[in-house]
Amino acid sequence: MAEAIVSVLSKLAVIIVSEGQYLGGVGAKVERVQRELTRIKCCLQDADSKRKGDERVQNWLNELRDAAYRIEDATDSFFLHVGYTDTRFSQKLRRLFNKPRDLYFLHKLGTKLDGIQNLLEEISKSRVTYGFSDLKDKSKGEANVIMPHRRAIYQEVEETEVVGMEADKNNILKLLRSQIPPRRAVITIVGPGGLGKTTLAHMVYKSARADFDYHIMLSISQQFSLTDLLKKMLPKDSTRENQTVENETVGELINKVKKILSTKRYLIILDDVWEDDLWNQLKDALPDDNNGSRVLMTSRIIDVATSADSQMNPYELKYLNDSESLDLLLKKALPFQEPTQKCPNDLHELADKLSKKCKGLPLGLVVLGGILSTKGPSYTAWERVLETINWHLDSKDCMPILAMSYEDMPYYLKACFQYLAIFPEDHVICAKRLIRMWIAEGFIPLEGRPTIEIMAEYCLEELSKRSMIQVLSRSTNGLIKHFQVHDILRYLAMNEAGHENFVTVFSQVSAGKKPDGIIRRASLQAQEKNSQFIEYVGPNTRSLFLFDTDGYFQRSLHCSNFRLLKVLEIVGNIRDVIELKSLDKLIHLKYLGLRNCTTKRFSFHGMKSLETLELRETRYSKCNGLWTISTLKHVLVDYSSAIRELPKGTPISNLQTLKWVKFRDVCDAKLPNLRTLAIENYSGEWVSMNNLFQTLRNLRKLKIDCSGKIPMDIVYPKALSNYQNLQSLYLKGEWPENVNVEASLLPPQIIKLKLKGSRLNHNPMPEFGKLNSLKKLFLGKRVLTDNWEGPIICPKGFHALQYLKVMDDKDLTVAQGVMPKLTYLKAKSIISVHLPLELQHVAIERKSR
Repeated sequence: MAEAIVSVLSKLAVIIVSEGQYLGGVGAKVERVQRELTRIKCCLQDADSKRKGDERVQNWLNELRDAAYRIEDATDSFFLHVGYTDTRFSQKLRRLFNKPRDLYFLHKLGTKLDGIQNLLEEISKSRVTYGFSDLKDKSKGEANVIMPHRRAIYQEVEETEVVGMEADKNNILKLLRSQIPPRRAVITIVGPGGLGKTTLAHMVYKSARADFDYHIMLSISQQFSLTDLLKKMLPKDSTRENQTVENETVGELINKVKKILSTKRYLIILDDVWEDDLWNQLKDALPDDNNGSRVLMTSRIIDVATSADSQMNPYELKYLNDSESLDLLLKKALPFQEPTQKCPNDLHELADKLSKKCKGLPLGLVVLGGILSTKGPSYTAWERVLETINWHLDSKDCMPILAMSYEDMPYYLKACFQYLAIFPEDHVICAKRLIRMWIAEGFIPLEGRPTIEIMAEYCLEELSKRSMIQVLSRSTNGLIKHFQVHDILRYLAMNEAGHENFVTVFSQVSAGKKPDGIIRRASLQAQEKNSQFIEYVGPNTRSLFLFDTDGYFQRSLHCSNFRLLKVLEIVGNIRDVIELKSLDKLIHLKYLGLRNCTTKRFSFHGMKSLETLELRETRYSKCNGLWTISTLKHVLVDYSSAIRELPKGTPISNLQTLKWVKFRDVCDAKLPNLRTLAIENYSGEWVSMNNLFQTLRNLRKLKIDCSGKIPMDIVYPKALSNYQNLQSLYLKGEWPENVNVEASLLPPQIIKLKLKGSRLNHNPMPEFGKLNSLKKLFLGKRVLTDNWEGPIICPKGFHALQYLKVMDDKDLTVAQGVMPKLTYLKAKSIISVHLPLELQHVAIERKSR
């Protein structure tokens, strides 16, 4: 609730400070509205804590939210009409008196603010009726909770935080690895939501995949598409090189998958299956060659198991016992406590009572532990949690715990969590993409923080700490890269977002139902046509998300109907031809993302607020006017035809990310704050490139895709080693002849190194081992010449390496004492790898053939 108030207050503060003197009497009205909102904001914490179970309080909060939305609509509409496009708005306001049309809109804004002011005064007076206390906004007190733990959290690899599943894991592994029965067998893990089926499946997959020629893990969910599943089962190379796969029928895809799996021993994991019909649709693509191939499914429905394979008994997952429940709760509640350190007796007794309330449900335990971890080891605080939760003692429902975890969040974190409702079930969420959306929406506070991006990372880490998200991967510096939301937690996010009119979700379930109220954010998640939804989305909508449109949008999208949009994200089918008409009218748009679409030419002229442009796996023609936008921070495209030449004289001061671009289009640009640069088809203008790099003092990540051979000037004499701040390097192309790989040729602080197509005629590993900061090393195809004989030997070094992937068909040998921190290793053939006993859990994976 408070996020709407805070967002409006921030906007009004900007208007008053920068533009108030030019608004005349209307400026004074803006100030009065701001003061009234500030007074009301002081009691939001108390009102929010009383809303559950008190319909009067909930109605009061709803009225306040609607008033805040009216203020936002009034100010945004005014800016839209008078042409608010950039920081020079003050200059335009000075000329208002010379423009009768603008004076009309100024008068209209004043009239709207008068009405809103009267409404706010009525809402404010009713505080006394409900007895709300003027309390300090708890967000300011709790925001600092996130900060101190960041370094400790990021220094460690993601913990599994699994208790009581080792025996289950071993039992499933025996069933998968056994050649009895030799036929294709289907094993199903069955149990209610929140019991840990997906976690167990991930553990099993990580351990078992090395034993199979082909392996994949797929999330199914309630709204699955057989076509999408089959496409995901095809090798990535074949889907990229063969664009005709997009137009193939289900029968053709089944035959293609069956041909790939033929003669291979495969492992396929289907997570979260809801319908027994799935197996009937998919089984024809899975050949049975009597070679011990296995399919592992997870489901809440026991009939799914029996219908898939009546000869295999379902593996029913059990609830945790009291001892296991207590262990898991304490692991989450005291994450920084040493394993040998004993929990204080008073807390131990209280934790035992709390853990028993969860009835052995792991999801409830980890979420409850996340709540306790934010309180510190305080008996009083833990006891208050025990007394506060509305426990359902007669059931194993964890919703009361999840609801308390949500209520315990500061206001801005609630908004971030509710926002997760925009994504479809089991959707793999890219952290960077989400963070940029959060920032565009204005959810992230910046008081006392280094940058708004860092604060957004703190918020995401806090959701992880509270176990509200499931982290799938982290970057080499410890930041979250990808994650998912458990379907029960997603239901909580959708429920809260629906009550607050924060996000409206259109799906197969909601098809045909007209939503109540004005839609602020709309998310289309139906894989079938939902032709009515576009009629419900109106001029007050701030964000629009279209997922898996399946050919519905083979027409134009009239952006002029949504002129107050801040975020527009379309994830479609490559067949979808989307014409974005009047895109340049979206002066408030900050985030534009198109993925897996086909679009026509569009213009950016007039879009002066855009911060992020992401065109991935998207076909498009020329885009005009991009570099007229001074607010741009992130530009990510797969094809540089949209980029064109960057301006030569004027610095693009806000740009931080630029992918992919031809060097000739960027060589003369001034990019003082650029942190990530990806260059395609580089062919050897090194003098100009070196001059460019000398100006990129903040560059952290560099990708260079050479068309053919890497020019010698890049690596010799020691050109790249001059860039002290460079932490991530990707080089694609043949290494210069007669130049051996040397550690001294590379940036000294390199953390991540990726090479492809180098065609080296010598073993580079002894030199790579000298890079003391290297954490991730990826050696793609054809890094070594085809006639290279003998294994890839790692004789020494690699003191910081955590991740190693070798894609060439070469043998790998790692000497004893090398790579002591390794946690993931993938290669086709591993002759010998010596690891310390404490690191025997390393994921050693032989490449699928």
